[in-house]
Amino acid sequence: MKNNFFINRRTCLKGIGASLALPLLETMGWAEAGKGKAAKPPVRLGFMYMPHGVIMDQFWPANAESFLSSPPPGLESLRPVLSECLLMKGISGVGIAPFNGAPHALELSTWLTAMLPDADRRNEINIGISADQIAANYIGFLTSLPSLELATMPQTHKENQEGLNEGYYSHCSFRSATQAVPAEINPRNVLNRLFGKSEPAGNGHKSGKIRQADPLDRKMLDLVIGGAKDLRRKLPKDDQHKLDEYLDSVRSVERRIAAMEYRQKEAALEAAGVSVSKRNDSDSPPIEVKIPEGDKRSEYMQVMCDLNVLAFQTDTTRVSTYIGSTPNGVSYPELGFKDEHHSQTHHENRPVQVDKVAKITAFNIAQFAYMVKKMHNLREGDGTLLDNCIMMWGSGLEDGNKHARENLPFIIAGKGGGTINTGRFLPNTKGNQGDLLTTLLTCAGVPLDRPVGIATKQLKEMTT
Repeated sequence: MKNNFFINRRTCLKGIGASLALPLLETMGWAEAGKGKAAKPPVRLGFMYMPHGVIMDQFWPANAESFLSSPPPGLESLRPVLSECLLMKGISGVGIAPFNGAPHALELSTWLTAMLPDADRRNEINIGISADQIAANYIGFLTSLPSLELATMPQTHKENQEGLNEGYYSHCSFRSATQAVPAEINPRNVLNRLFGKSEPAGNGHKSGKIRQADPLDRKMLDLVIGGAKDLRRKLPKDDQHKLDEYLDSVRSVERRIAAMEYRQKEAALEAAGVSVSKRNDSDSPPIEVKIPEGDKRSEYMQVMCDLNVLAFQTDTTRVSTYIGSTPNGVSYPELGFKDEHHSQTHHENRPVQVDKVAKITAFNIAQFAYMVKKMHNLREGDGTLLDNCIMMWGSGLEDGNKHARENLPFIIAGKGGGTINTGRFLPNTKGNQGDLLTTLLTCAGVPLDRPVGIATKQLKEMTT
């Protein structure tokens, strides 16, 4: 029997003071699709960052021919989706003179701006608008959140290399030349922003605006998800399966966040000498999970990645930026050692330290791979969610040992709605950081009135 039931793309499941966006169903159309036009999903743009560069022979493929069949160790976690990825060797970063003594203040702040701070106003934030915010300015009005900024650790590092403002160390998103965009590090707060409570009209807030206050009320979430049963009965079988899968994902993220919060409370009580569970005296105490030094950094990063996927899947935002870590003393005890990332990058080719840096790089790429693979496994329209995304992983340094910037590591995943030709390694790319960002924005459908930062051209080889 033909199903004539059709619902708008902007439909939400609603409870008292809470709402939950839906994924793209067969019975939906995108809000901006006009009459008679096919409902084509929009392109989303995501960025994920790691500081200090890579061990180059562990990151770059041996040649273009072996890229898919024999990836280097650092890319092993991406093997199942390498056909959806594009690597380009030869993208140079911004030259940092006259700030030669500030490599770490500039590796993150120039990553999405592709330009240097104002040398005459060093103690103030004064740098160009970042690529993610350029995109948010153009397509952000189409979604409830213009952009989503995430981080694994607080943006509170205190240092002033070359007299530069401390904000340059831990921010990569800039709404304007003088306004850095803060990132959210608490998964619960991110969940609230995506699926949280809304303030009713008449309370000093515009109707529908997200109110960042109390933790998400699980009873409210129960009411909203319970309401999906009525909708489910009206959907065809394929959409029923997709709705079930989506709601399971929301519940899974909620349970993981709740579990982390429970362990944090339990560890705090144990530290105060309060017994919180019936355990033997010989049992190890519960670990204290915290950001950023906790033993399970991967757990936090994967929850953040899940939230990013949900935000894209529900069209809550089409632009995201995730700072996996910043250049200020991060350690990875989960890998079996507690040495700080930065200290190990000054390895002077000592094998033990080189191996640790390689493991840290592989770890960070594995979290990116976790997100990309999840996107690849989610159907959307005639393809997958990843088909309609452009996800960029990268670092603001080529080599942390020498602070080199001539050949920055980047991984592009996703076809950008058909604008990017993936499954390739281009070993002899000629271009700079601004060229890459300018090309990505163009592929995402963002018109530009000027190049990004130091850009001089678009990288046509990305699309051909």
